[in-house]
Amino acid sequence: QVLLVESGGGLVQAGGSLRLSCVASGRTFGGYAMGWFRQAPGKEREFVAGISGSGVSTTYIDSGKGRFTISRDNAKSTVYLEMNSLKFEDTAVYYCAASPLPTRVVISALQYEYWGQGTQVTVSS
Repeated sequence: QVLLVESGGGLVQAGGSLRLSCVASGRTFGGYAMGWFRQAPGKEREFVAGISGSGVSTTYIDSGKGRFTISRDNAKSTVYLEMNSLKFEDTAVYYCAASPLPTRVVISALQYEYWGQGTQVTVSS
């Protein structure tokens, strides 16, 4: 069992920045690929960014390339999502997730086994 707890969400003006954190407890953190997803009201949950277990490989949603950075500190069992130049359309609940496929970046939500409770990000225009 892996428990994931997100933090760092909040209200920010367009163009601003936020850094989300997700702390994991339970199994060996490096044995999991990690991902960030988001869900806006009335929309399906979508992949935002993912990182392999070692942290070597990362992938981003097209709208996040150049603005978002995912990273992880395996010694602290923490994954981060740095978000810059935030836009109104980035408003959503952001979730971190853990997949037992550490050797690659996992994009499909179906391959994630554990999920956090989510943290709200609101970008005012």
